[in-house]
Amino acid sequence: MRLVAIEDVHLPAAAGLEVDLDQFYVKLLKFEREEAERGTIVYKAENFRLCFDVIEPPFVREDFRPVGIEVPSLLNLERELVEREIEYEWQKGLLAGQHTMLLQDPAGNWVLMGEIRKV
Repeated sequence: MRLVAIEDVHLPAAAGLEVDLDQFYVKLLKFEREEAERGTIVYKAENFRLCFDVIEPPFVREDFRPVGIEVPSLLNLERELVEREIEYEWQKGLLAGQHTMLLQDPAGNWVLMGEIRKV
């Protein structure tokens, strides 16, 4: 898995979602969990880290831009999402054959999934 980013990504997460986040990012998306300081949850992709700042709710989101993640196969991911009963939305891109999936992680952050394209 690769993050579509230029540096580590920081997102908010409500306290108490650690198990759900592990299920989503480690079990489903195959990120590696890294040790982090208290109040932070960190997952490592191939290129960068996805860092969650654990905050007591309610909290205010600064923006609603999705985190881009590239996966080896959208069809395999779709099968996993259906089995886990996770809602998602297919999106068509501006270029022919460009498809992505939009969904929310357990913390309510938007995630945009695309397929890794080898050039």
